Amino acid sequence: MCSIVGMKKRYIVNLTADERDALTQIVKRERVSGLKRLRASILLKADDGLTDQEIGDELEAGLATVERVRKRCCERGLEASLERKPQDNPSRPRKLDGASEARLVQIACSEPPKGRARWTISLLADRLVELEVFDSVSPSTVQRALKKTRPSPGLSSAFAFHRSKTPRS
Repeated sequence: MCSIVGMKKRYIVNLTADERDALTQIVKRERVSGLKRLRASILLKADDGLTDQEIGDELEAGLATVERVRKRCCERGLEASLERKPQDNPSRPRKLDGASEARLVQIACSEPPKGRARWTISLLADRLVELEVFDSVSPSTVQRALKKTRPSPGLSSAFAFHRSKTPRS
C-alpha cells in the first residue's frame, strides 16, 4: 500500500505483513541480484518510517535512487519496483536474419568480381543491394556478420577479412 501526500507528492510506503515477509526473504536470500536486494531493503526501511536521506546513508544508495524506488512502488506496485524497468524503445531487430546471412556467406565464398583479387566488405554490401537481398545495408553490418563466421580449417578462403601475411623487410 502506498499513498501520495501533500503538494510535493511524497510517496509513503505502507507494506502489509505478507509484503514485508516477502521483501525480508529477498534480502536474506543468497542468490538474488544486488539491485533487487537494494530495492527490497529501501522499501523495508521506507516502511519503517526512515527519510530518503537516512535510507540513502544507511544503504549507501543515492537519494534519487531511493526516491525512484518509492515512487515506482506507489505507482506500479511492489513487484514492478523490484524489477528492472522494461525499455521504452526496444532495440531494433537485426537486419541480417539467417537466410540473408547465408546468402552473404555464399557470395563471400564465391569468386570475386573481375579485376579483384578478393571480396571487400564494401563490395559485398554493394552486391547484396544489387541482388535485392536488402534495399540498403551498411558495410559495418556486413563486417559484423562475417566476423561471426569461421571458414573451414585448411581451406583457403576468399573472405575479405583474411589477409595474407606480407614478408617483413
